[in-house]
Amino acid sequence: MYFRNNKKRSKDISINESVGFDKEGNEITILDILKTPTPDYALDIHKENNISDLKKYLNILTEREKKIIIARYGLFDNDEITQKEIAKKLGISRSYVSRIEKRALTKILREFLKNNKDI
Repeated sequence: MYFRNNKKRSKDISINESVGFDKEGNEITILDILKTPTPDYALDIHKENNISDLKKYLNILTEREKKIIIARYGLFDNDEITQKEIAKKLGISRSYVSRIEKRALTKILREFLKNNKDI
């Protein structure tokens, strides 16, 4: 069973895998030779994947919940703003914004868990 389960991962490699040595004898990894605009590109990719996953679940929210989540977390190239600023913009209390945000995040989490039962 172990070998059968790991067969699909047999071709996977790590970006930290050694590919050789430099002139001074230091080990060179795949990560060292990748050209990226930022050193934390792996975090950027992870963040983009999370945002794209989140966008899938925004359609289960009400319009108000969507507005609050988008504004609160700076989605779709918006700036992140505080609950206080959102409350002022929508003409409601900050605590009500907090409750709406919590309810929206709970809805998203439930939908995510429902669609990913193997997690």
